[in-house]
Amino acid sequence: MGLYLIGDVQGCDAALGRLLAKVDFSPSRDHAILLGDLVNRGPESAAVLRRLMALDGTATCLLGNHDLSLLAVAHGRRAPHGNDTMDSVLLAPDRDALLHWLRQQRMALHEHGLLMVHGGVLPQWDLAKTLSLAGEVEAVLRGPELVEFLSRMYGNEPAKWDESLSGADRLRLVVNALTRLRFCTPEGAMVLKASGGLDAAPPGTLAWFDVPGRRTADVTIAFGHWSQLGLLLRDDVIALDTGCVWGGCLSALRYDPATGSREVIQVECEQAQAPGD
Repeated sequence: MGLYLIGDVQGCDAALGRLLAKVDFSPSRDHAILLGDLVNRGPESAAVLRRLMALDGTATCLLGNHDLSLLAVAHGRRAPHGNDTMDSVLLAPDRDALLHWLRQQRMALHEHGLLMVHGGVLPQWDLAKTLSLAGEVEAVLRGPELVEFLSRMYGNEPAKWDESLSGADRLRLVVNALTRLRFCTPEGAMVLKASGGLDAAPPGTLAWFDVPGRRTADVTIAFGHWSQLGLLLRDDVIALDTGCVWGGCLSALRYDPATGSREVIQVECEQAQAPGD
């Protein structure tokens, strides 16, 4: 079996097709794990979702901030941004099926010795806590309280984990960490408005994965989301968002759980959005 971790696709179905062809992906033999942001900003979000749905269990997908944004727009909880490209889903004849499938996807995954998320993991959380909190969000996404949750999902507060958090505040913090996190303070407070690469860390902050004492330091974490970070392969973290939608590459990591071997496979991508959009 070939195991492939794939970075942010963001509606670039042609690039995803080329990548799967380049690795000679076989649904009968291989498994793909997509690290979130399946849709938006690229031209073919509906085609991406249909392709992944058709793989029927041989692709596991995580949810990113753009995927949650699609759900919020579809349910009237957020207005589209000017550079959103969600209409291929919103106006599709199979819209309901696409959105239902999206709601069933994961917020975090622990398989093959890897913890996988879209954005990041707060330093206060260990592996079990991360998966438990992700499960709380997954249950709401799949349940009858979806629209209420989407109505209260947006915002940057609370910025720091507290076990006593409950309701919308608790879920919002978990979503922000798992889908939007880049920088935080050494105490684990999120700084969500900051972007840029590692050299752009706001004063007094650092990349979430470099916080001393991070409780998931004993597990390798794979994530996407951070195109300005780019490809990063360390023993403890694997970053795979290489800016496909901005005209960069779409990246896959062929990973062998038995040996730990890693091979990066990339395809060049047509630019669908101007950098910074």
